Amino acid sequence: MHIGCLFGTFDPPHRAHVGIADHMRRTQGLDQVWLVVTPQNPFKVEAQISPDAHRLAMVRLAVAGQEGLVASGFELDLPRPNYTAETLRFMRQRWPDHRFDLIVGSDNLAVFHRWRSPDEILEHHGLLVYPREGFKDHLGSTIYHGHPGIKIVTDAPVMPISATRIREDIRAWRPVEDRVAPAVLSYIRQHGLYLH
Repeated sequence: MHIGCLFGTFDPPHRAHVGIADHMRRTQGLDQVWLVVTPQNPFKVEAQISPDAHRLAMVRLAVAGQEGLVASGFELDLPRPNYTAETLRFMRQRWPDHRFDLIVGSDNLAVFHRWRSPDEILEHHGLLVYPREGFKDHLGSTIYHGHPGIKIVTDAPVMPISATRIREDIRAWRPVEDRVAPAVLSYIRQHGLYLH
């Protein structure tokens, strides 16, 4: 199977995550897109994130009933700190019959050269890059510009939705229904997430 992988903390998962995953599945010849819930990002060690179980549960709710979208929590069980290159190495060994492409925003492409083992990643996996608001100029200005393993998906929707802003709005009791699936919002309220 040809699988796209959208890695993220998903704290919380929102409509942009699901929209990008679904667009890539439909337009890039992918059999499935896995939304892979990640542990603490090594680049964001100061950030406070919700417990793993809550984030995985919310992703499962966010993709429920969405054709070809799969919530995946396997990376939460890998040794930490966790780097994408090491996770992809594990995936190649664990699922040798699958082909995995990475789905990343243009903001990640702009710093891709700072990732651990970027050349190894590109040796084994394609990058499907979607435009992020404020980072469109980076699409043609990285050292990997023109690399055959990187595809810029220019027709992907630009969805200016921020998980940080959603958390802030929930804390301030501002409405977020337009950005978060009803089941996810119910879960957030049921468990009192983002209130402190």
